[in-house]
Amino acid sequence: MFYLVGINAKYIHTNPAVYYLKAYSELNGGKGNVSIAEYTINNPVSDIISDLYKRKPSQIAFSCYIWNYRMVKEVASDIHKLLPDTDIWLGGPEVSYNCEKVVSELPFVKGIMIGEGEITFSELVNHYYNDGLTLSEINGLFLPANTPSHTGVRELIDFDRVPFPYNDLSVFENKIIYYESSRGCPFRCSYCLSSIDKRLRIRSIELVRKELQVFLDGKVMQVKFVDRTFNCDKKHAMAVWEYLRDNDNGVTNFHFEIAADIMDDEEIELLNTLRPGLVQLEIGVQSTNCETLEAINRKTDFAKITDVVNKLKKAGNIHIHLDLIAGLPHEDLASFKNSFDDVYSLHPDQLQLGFLKVLHGTSIEDSVEEYGIVAKQEPPYEVLMTKYITYDDVILLKRVEEMVELYYNSNQFPNTIAELEKLYKSMFSLYEDLAKFYEDHNYFTNYPARSQRYKIFLNFIHEHYSELTEVFRETLIKDYLLRESGRKAQSFEREFRDYMPE
Repeated sequence: MFYLVGINAKYIHTNPAVYYLKAYSELNGGKGNVSIAEYTINNPVSDIISDLYKRKPSQIAFSCYIWNYRMVKEVASDIHKLLPDTDIWLGGPEVSYNCEKVVSELPFVKGIMIGEGEITFSELVNHYYNDGLTLSEINGLFLPANTPSHTGVRELIDFDRVPFPYNDLSVFENKIIYYESSRGCPFRCSYCLSSIDKRLRIRSIELVRKELQVFLDGKVMQVKFVDRTFNCDKKHAMAVWEYLRDNDNGVTNFHFEIAADIMDDEEIELLNTLRPGLVQLEIGVQSTNCETLEAINRKTDFAKITDVVNKLKKAGNIHIHLDLIAGLPHEDLASFKNSFDDVYSLHPDQLQLGFLKVLHGTSIEDSVEEYGIVAKQEPPYEVLMTKYITYDDVILLKRVEEMVELYYNSNQFPNTIAELEKLYKSMFSLYEDLAKFYEDHNYFTNYPARSQRYKIFLNFIHEHYSELTEVFRETLIKDYLLRESGRKAQSFEREFRDYMPE
């Protein structure tokens, strides 16, 4: 049996790649010869190894990403020792663009599947089980034992030929389902691997509607579209949103990554008619520094983004998630603070503060010397410093990121945060002050429980605005009671009213 192995970041996640590969292979002669084994990075390595060993695979292919590659290396190395006759293959974005380095570290690997994998994997299965092509005849492989090592370039598949992999939803119970209705991206952001796939391929709307109905009939909790820019084709986006509106089951949530600055009023009007909770939108702003945006080949218009976000928020039915990236070219700490304040002013439901990752195969990797980028040696290759920000700056931004998660994104303190915002000209400064308070009191090392954060927050306010302590005591009680009820809420309120800030 040929095993496809996915090691996911969390239990609720799935690995869509292995399911797409298996489905396409079964359609093309591989039925009965392919199985899937999924784990998480939180599983003990020894448990993954023992489980794979008991399955006695003839071949294994590991799906490799920045979040799992270190574990993949460890698991693959030990499996090779235990099952030396098992051919081990790798595939995925983490190994497709640095094949020579990968096999120098893992010399036992039989080969690497490069880039899009459906046809390549199907032919690989047929090579083993159906007297198919020889390995050197299969395009899209890196074969370290061969000269030349690279076989021919794999052509991109007609996306409509890829079968739907989610016909048995019982396998995905209590998990997020990842679905793609297009591949490729029309944009060329220098930090993103999607810019490499230069041809945008959109699945026919007839197929998409049929497949969406499977999720709707199954009352799946959440479906995340992995299309890199879902609304780059307006007609396609409108057709999908209209179908979801007309066939809403009242339960399923659909997540889309979009470019807000290409959205028009017709799309906004449609989205504003949807059931609250049916759709959530993730919008990558990344920076509001024009020089930075030009350097990363990202031609966004923040004024247009602002207008679109404000129009979407009017109906109150769309959960909006805005992203920033720290460590980009030409963005020093002062500039990032401005970007943060610009995006925060839109008051998204979630504000994600991410950090530049120098991924293999991206054009930003070719510019590390130009921009003085120093990144971690191992995955996820996250920025440590650049010619624009120091490592001290990065440490600060990491602390701020954590404060944003705890006090803004958690939605645990909406009333208290709203009142505090009135006292700050810069919202970055608010979270910077919180980060300093946490550091001064060793809370980053002695991590507080959720209920304890209310007292910590009151201590912070008392230290900075002692004259407002009692006002904020009331807002913190209100925030707690919004989340809790019954005896637990009553007990908290009694204790919190008697609590004396430090």
